[in-house]
Amino acid sequence: MKGNKMDKPIIYMDNAATSWPKPPQVMEAMERSMREAAANPGRGGHEMSVRASRVLFEGRKALAKLFRIANPNDIAFTLNTTHALNMALTGMLRPGDHVVTTSVEHNSVRRPLEALKRKLGIKVTYVATDARGVLDLNKLRDAVRPDTRLIVAGHSSNLFGTILPIGEIGAIARKHGAKLLVDAAQSAGVLEIDVGAMGIDLLAFPGHKGLLGPQGTGGLYIHPELDLEPLMQGGTGSRSESPEQPAVRPDRYEAGTPNTVGIAGLAAGVRFVLEETTARIHARELALTRQLMEGLQSVPGVTLLGPDIHTERTAIVSFLLEGADPSEVAFLLDRQFGIAVRAGFHCTPLGHESAGTLETGAVRASPGYFTTESEIVSLVDAVNQISVMLRNK
Repeated sequence: MKGNKMDKPIIYMDNAATSWPKPPQVMEAMERSMREAAANPGRGGHEMSVRASRVLFEGRKALAKLFRIANPNDIAFTLNTTHALNMALTGMLRPGDHVVTTSVEHNSVRRPLEALKRKLGIKVTYVATDARGVLDLNKLRDAVRPDTRLIVAGHSSNLFGTILPIGEIGAIARKHGAKLLVDAAQSAGVLEIDVGAMGIDLLAFPGHKGLLGPQGTGGLYIHPELDLEPLMQGGTGSRSESPEQPAVRPDRYEAGTPNTVGIAGLAAGVRFVLEETTARIHARELALTRQLMEGLQSVPGVTLLGPDIHTERTAIVSFLLEGADPSEVAFLLDRQFGIAVRAGFHCTPLGHESAGTLETGAVRASPGYFTTESEIVSLVDAVNQISVMLRNK
């Protein structure tokens, strides 16, 4: 880096991890928050504290509008999706509970569940998808038992780009008296989400991906009829005379000083998404994804993972290059072509097991709303050059 600029331009194709670049208004909102609302929200009656509280409330209102949530106070801010998922799982599950989930879940779901198996004796059924990450709903139905308390489903796989039918899964949960927790890490800000219509009881989402906010932001929607045991206890600025965590929302789930400046940026990102609409964002990202898939299919030795080119999906294209380790491909793309992708197991080993790539991992390219068609062409050309170079070794 030189000052605030990079030494060379970068073609960024790692939006599934963190979106970049951000809309200018995100950075402007964060700077304004630091200048004008840098005090602790809810901890004082002075003007700057009130402004900080307003930043948080405006962020909740924007998120509630996006996800069709009736009461903004049913949204608790978190550090990221992982934080939100841990809050949901540890706050809800009790000894002996049964959970149904899928084989394409992120480790942010699997690891807390496995920890709760060890600590509380909960039971977990992982419903396997096919090799392309497609879920058979009949298998999911068959996995539900009388003691099933929770179904956990990622809205979209961060390996395959597969979109799960959340509304139908929600109907299955309601029919069997179970609750539905949705991991929206790859869908928030990209796909339409209506918590009521889709039967979502808990929605975990990141601020730093499709919502175009900064890292260190995210949230958890908690259905008004659910009361989770708080993940953290501490200061909230309310009911301070009581030794118990207050019952009022969102204070019950937000102990400690929040990331006000980050939430200011998140709110600006959400407003950008609301103005552009998820329909337009998804349509653009899908067009870029299909352009990338079509290009990579023409490269000798490339194998694509996930649904075929005609299937609806999120902007995730994972692939293998014959005769090359995925890490080597990603390294060459970065160092020789200035293209940022991700290689490895993408925190979803069961997904790689379904795809038959547990021994190798894969290269993952994930364009975003600000990716250009010419950047897609550059990535395809670079992979083709690497393919030629490896074949000529």
